[in-house]
Amino acid sequence: MGLADKEHWRDEKIDGVVYDMSPAPGYRHGIVNGNIYTVIKQALKNSICLVSMENLDFKYHPEENDDYVCPDIMVICDRKHLKGGSYSGIPKFIAETLSPSSAKRDRIEKKEIYEKAGVEEYWIVFPQGKSVEVYYLQDGEYVLEQAHILQDDKEDEDYNAETEISLRAFPHIKMTLSEIFEGMD
Repeated sequence: MGLADKEHWRDEKIDGVVYDMSPAPGYRHGIVNGNIYTVIKQALKNSICLVSMENLDFKYHPEENDDYVCPDIMVICDRKHLKGGSYSGIPKFIAETLSPSSAKRDRIEKKEIYEKAGVEEYWIVFPQGKSVEVYYLQDGEYVLEQAHILQDDKEDEDYNAETEISLRAFPHIKMTLSEIFEGMD
């Protein structure tokens, strides 16, 4: 594989096993990630914190092995752990947007990785179902704090498109369910 090929090839290494992340997920995945990334990026302007979207590896056991994952959205604030295309500190926030090929890994393996690494907040976003699960780390374990399925029909009694979700470590960063799933029609 030439260098040009590697630029478009994504993978992750979990427990020594390399998972090919190609081909790229569907367009809904990118729309949702872009929506979440844009809100967070705007809110972190002039901050020491950075938000990455699908382009920064998280080395979750740098002292033990060279395993890494590539979160869809990751917020980091301790830049001394940023080296090249990888981060080896503890992210403040991670969101994974499910695709059919990664759903099980994101919901089980990666959730356990982030939990053990001490990531304070983890979102699992499901574009096809227009749903968001928000997990907070409590006593070393993830607790499902919020679960939403977008209902954007104003005539429906369960209408919730204006429901706001804020990041636990950054309460000023808020987004509505309609903002997260904007452009999904």
